[in-house]
Amino acid sequence: MGCCSSTEGKRDWKPLEEHSCTDIPWLIIFTLFCIGMACICGYPIATGAASRLISGYDSYGNTCGRNNTKIEGVPLSGRDMKENKYVFFLDPCNLDLINRKIKSIALCVSKCPDAELKTYKDVKQFALNNGSNLCSYDITPTKYPSHSERSTKCPKLPVPPSKSLPVFHRCIPVDIGCYAEFAQAFVTFVSDNSVLRRVVAGVMASKEIIMLLCLLALVLSLIMMVVIRYISKVLVWILTILVIIGSIGGTGVLWWLYVDHKHALNNSTLSVFGKEVAADNVKALLVYSIGATIFTVVLLIVMFIMRKRVALTISLFHVAGKVFIHLPLLALQPFWTFICLMLFWVYWVTVLLFLGTSGTPIKNNSTGVVEYEMQGPLQFLVWYHVVGLIWISEFILAFQQMTIAGAVVTYYFTRNKSQMPVTPILSSMVRTIRYHLGTLAKGSFIITLVKIPRLILTYIHSQLKGKENACARCMLKACVCCLWCLEKCLAYLNQNAYTATAINSTSFCTSAREAFLILVENALRVAAINTVGDFVLFLGKVLIVSSTAFAGVLALNYQKDYTVWVLPLLIVCLFAYLVAHCFLSVFENVVDVLFLCFAVDTKYNDGSPGREYYMDKALMEYVENSKKMGRYGPGDGDGREMKSMAHGGTVA
Repeated sequence: MGCCSSTEGKRDWKPLEEHSCTDIPWLIIFTLFCIGMACICGYPIATGAASRLISGYDSYGNTCGRNNTKIEGVPLSGRDMKENKYVFFLDPCNLDLINRKIKSIALCVSKCPDAELKTYKDVKQFALNNGSNLCSYDITPTKYPSHSERSTKCPKLPVPPSKSLPVFHRCIPVDIGCYAEFAQAFVTFVSDNSVLRRVVAGVMASKEIIMLLCLLALVLSLIMMVVIRYISKVLVWILTILVIIGSIGGTGVLWWLYVDHKHALNNSTLSVFGKEVAADNVKALLVYSIGATIFTVVLLIVMFIMRKRVALTISLFHVAGKVFIHLPLLALQPFWTFICLMLFWVYWVTVLLFLGTSGTPIKNNSTGVVEYEMQGPLQFLVWYHVVGLIWISEFILAFQQMTIAGAVVTYYFTRNKSQMPVTPILSSMVRTIRYHLGTLAKGSFIITLVKIPRLILTYIHSQLKGKENACARCMLKACVCCLWCLEKCLAYLNQNAYTATAINSTSFCTSAREAFLILVENALRVAAINTVGDFVLFLGKVLIVSSTAFAGVLALNYQKDYTVWVLPLLIVCLFAYLVAHCFLSVFENVVDVLFLCFAVDTKYNDGSPGREYYMDKALMEYVENSKKMGRYGPGDGDGREMKSMAHGGTVA
């Protein structure tokens, strides 16, 4: 069948026979945009900027390891550096954090000093023995000890031993301890250096425990997926009971540890440093205990309100568990998406670095240093590159959503599961690539249009912090909040539009309209399922994070004498949440797709002969029970025949 062909006639769910390409103009636009991204990558390569980044260049515009052309107005430029392949900084520890570079004169040398040079006589001897001049090119090695400008044109003493990086030929000190002091600039909330030292010491002392706890979070996430897959009927009750026990028990343990550590601090004979560490732990435990108490109370109230929806959630999760049994490769989708994103981000950062070394050489009259700057229209290449980061990243995420939607739709609308494709995930991926890349390009571009102004406003707010008046600050925050809410709403609508595209094989706008109308018609029913489903998955994430944090508290309790708990626990909890979110987000996507399939099924079918439901028995029982209780209007279907709605096999 051709790419854009379609079949007229029967109006049944046989999508393998009825498919057409969607949003072809947007696929062409996206393809042209990607070609533009490739051209941006080719520009610095063609102009030598990539070579300057990899090989490095000195402060006079000479690229190390090659013969250079003369730069007008720079006497020391245009030198033959074929033998000088390494970049040497006169003061390698003088970092400019604002501009993210080393604030020092750079030279091309033939060898990095592998031993400490304490005097200028040592620098002279090193140059004579190795032919590697460590002072400016206009000073001969014999004049190093006596030259009047040696303090500015020669390296700062003592010259630390260094070695070159494997790919980027820069001489970096073997002992990078001189860079440690600049780490404090990134920790703006720390005003006392001793606090930073204690926190870092706590992380280093408990690094083995942190690694084991991260491994525990991964294991707990896998166990949660197994639970979802095989015992979905009791999953909600298990999660509910465990979360209640874990929240109350964890809160009680935190208060007990707070009292125990406070009593130990009052009766301790520790050193001054030890008492400071213990006091930090007591404060951290108090904050954790209060936060855990508030969280537990709110959680119990919400669970009490949602208790009547448990039966509905069990039916939905039972079907989702069956989906994972038939489609086990679903669990691997986050890994493939993560790998694709990481590869693209590495490419994007590399090209950005290339662009940073491209442009016209400009001499700084005050320092005499040559820097490469992009001027004129070439400056817009960076903005084009930034838009590409957002659009292509959103496109990759949309591809995952479309792949999952296609596979789940295949499962839902195939009555005889034995007639499903051998690998529904791969089949869905192939269909997406063949027919629906234009739809993904359009949907991801809409998210990009909202995300870019939000990021710009966020950046402006951060730059004007402390300078703007209260009214302007409030307006900026309100705009950022509104754009964030709009982005989330559009992301949810996009996901349902991808599902409708997987069902109907229609364009993005048509699918979005149909999905929106169906969700509005079934607002109460779908909202109830969606709310409870997301809440249960949230409880699963809470359980994983709480269990990991609880294990961390018990493990770190044995290091109370010298370990600060704040940063290790934050690292562990953050990693546990990311891992849990990575695994359970796939299940959440499956549930969302099932919502729309369920709504579509009940819209066009009522269970009568010729209009049988496609839904699973568990959801069928829910519908029948709802009808008996008068909570489900019979005959929601309007008698219309279905379009070609799914990508599965023929009806059994």
